[in-house]
Amino acid sequence: MDDERSEDPEMFRVEHDLIGEKLIPRDRYYGIQTLRALENFSISGISISYYPELITSLAWIKKTAALSNQELDLLPKPLAEAIVKACEEIITGLWMDEFVVDMIQGGAGTSTNMNANEVIANRALEILGYEKGRYDLFIPSTMLTCHNLPMMSTRQPCDLP
Repeated sequence: MDDERSEDPEMFRVEHDLIGEKLIPRDRYYGIQTLRALENFSISGISISYYPELITSLAWIKKTAALSNQELDLLPKPLAEAIVKACEEIITGLWMDEFVVDMIQGGAGTSTNMNANEVIANRALEILGYEKGRYDLFIPSTMLTCHNLPMMSTRQPCDLP
């Protein structure tokens, strides 16, 4: 984390992944995977939030997946309900500034998918009464991608009217 440790701990939360740890601003809903995408794929300078229809469509897909996975007993009902509520907030236009990854990226949309997963997961954690970043309770890549390929999550919104 280099000199980042000198930052005010009240302003940041620490998130971990297989590569290491990063400081994430406490007020942001995105997480470590999004931050890594920002560092590695800053290509066009245009974030996905420039296209709110894409974000809204992603939220619809994640909401529908949560409802389906809850019905199949793959997600506990309280968690599914929190995901649905977070997605509904995004559909109404909230949290658009949290979708920060570059429109042009490598990895077949993985960065876009993880940005959405982290925003929805962290908002769902708050809805459930927990702090952002509590991935011991809610793993964004597992709970939100449950039986849905990330590549399909990022291509499907383009097909929605």
